[in-house]
Amino acid sequence: YMGNLRLFDHKEAVEEITDQAKQEAKMEKILKKIEDKWRDVEFELSKHKDTDITTLKMSDENFEALEENQVQIQNMFASKFLAYFETTVVYWQKSLASIFEVVQLLSEVQKSWSFLENLFIHSEEVKKELPKESEAFVGIDRDVKEVLKNGTGIKNILKFCNQEGMYTRLEKVQNELNQCEKALYTFLDEKRKAFPRFYFVSVADLLDILSNGNNPPKINKHMPKIFQAIDTLELIEAAGDRPTAKGMHSNVGKEYVPFTNDLKLIGKVEVYLQLVIEWMIKTLRTAATASLGRVTTMKKDDWIKEEVSQIVLLINMITWVQAVEKGFADIAAGNLDALKVVLEKTKDSLTFLITMVQGNLDRTVRQKVMTLITMDTH
Repeated sequence: YMGNLRLFDHKEAVEEITDQAKQEAKMEKILKKIEDKWRDVEFELSKHKDTDITTLKMSDENFEALEENQVQIQNMFASKFLAYFETTVVYWQKSLASIFEVVQLLSEVQKSWSFLENLFIHSEEVKKELPKESEAFVGIDRDVKEVLKNGTGIKNILKFCNQEGMYTRLEKVQNELNQCEKALYTFLDEKRKAFPRFYFVSVADLLDILSNGNNPPKINKHMPKIFQAIDTLELIEAAGDRPTAKGMHSNVGKEYVPFTNDLKLIGKVEVYLQLVIEWMIKTLRTAATASLGRVTTMKKDDWIKEEVSQIVLLINMITWVQAVEKGFADIAAGNLDALKVVLEKTKDSLTFLITMVQGNLDRTVRQKVMTLITMDTH
């Protein structure tokens, strides 16, 4: 019967028809696979901090599949056998594009919202400094939570992302978040100008500092980032009132320097931190003046052990400079060997320090002596 059809007389037509059938079957198989895949793909749900809000995320595996499927759909448009499946292919082109765009934008919105939420909702300092943006963020916060609630209810990524107006809604929220973030960074720059040490603190740490500015004990953990070699301030708590700073603890070794006067940590954080600097300078100046009088009356090893590191290093350098300047003055007065005497005394001091470091010292004193040796050697 097939022979009677004389198909061999229509070889080219038959080959074209069979090739079309094979290509259409291949396209049908890919489209079926895509449909089966995205019919079941759901968001990964995660609890947002200690709240009942759930955040939405597409897994990395599904995102890779999305990109692969988009390429497959795009390749179909280049096929001459598209006609039969054109409506379906166009549907999946738009649907997958919507998933890609909405998921990307949703991720950015959640990241920005989570970052700004602590400040515009929970920080009294930010609310006070940025009242307009804080008020606007209340509406943004409501919109984001509604979107997340919607996504948590639907779960299916294809259905969620292809809801009418979802991308436009997220785009509007993101633009509003950008405005709040822009105002926030302007606010941070003003704080950095008011207290320049904030320039050397990360944005996350600075935001935490400003958010807790009226709670000095929470600022204490950031002291090493604000002041070199300072671990914490010694704080005396007062019921229902701001604490008082009594002194400072070093994070190099174990040293404590009491302030010459107590300091009440009141006002804005940049204000009382500036006062902390003034108290540090005043305290160390007083300590240095007293130590300069003791260095010539005490045994050197006892003096080194008793004084805090910064004072020891400072006074050691002062006495060396004084000795060198006296040496120059003595040379001018006719004693040409004056600097040689200074050199020998320096060598003797260095030898004493080397002998001292070889003895039984605790970690803090040993580190102090080793630093002295390094400075005197140079």
